[in-house]
Amino acid sequence: MTNENTNVAERLKVGPRENVTYPIVMKYCGHCSMPIEYCEYYPEYDKCKDWLERNLPDDFERLKIEEEQAAADGTDDDKKRQKRGGKGLLRVKKKEDVPKRICVSRAARGKKKSVTVVTGLSTFDIDLKVAAKFFGTKFACGSSVTGDDEIVIQGDVKDELFDVIPDKWAEIDEDVIEDLGDQKR
Repeated sequence: MTNENTNVAERLKVGPRENVTYPIVMKYCGHCSMPIEYCEYYPEYDKCKDWLERNLPDDFERLKIEEEQAAADGTDDDKKRQKRGGKGLLRVKKKEDVPKRICVSRAARGKKKSVTVVTGLSTFDIDLKVAAKFFGTKFACGSSVTGDDEIVIQGDVKDELFDVIPDKWAEIDEDVIEDLGDQKR
């Protein structure tokens, strides 16, 4: 047997190894909840470092020394960082600065019937399901949430909404409610 085959067989040997203290204790990061050796692959690595520095200073020093050695060796840190999707990347919902206004319109449904469409309530952080339930109860009709920011109320209740919405939600002024007239759906 050659020396290389002996090393491979020794590494694959089953059972406890020499010079290893058992049981092996794993330390986990309080920020990303991964073992501290894997924090460097987490998108918010800086926050993991802050947590390690506050809670596990000895391990933080060891990690810092390893990073300095890797930088001295010239290993590129960007090669191992995850840049595209995957489970490790956190998705943060962006709050867009959309002007806060509510649009009310009427849409034809069939020949003689119509529905009222309300959009823009979510810009005021109003739960659309609760609002749809309120409109259905208030006007004794069917009401449902369709799309991202749209409530459809059965019947023509567009004129009543200008009084009902500011009464129910005090943060909404009557001036931010806009009448779009008759629309096609």
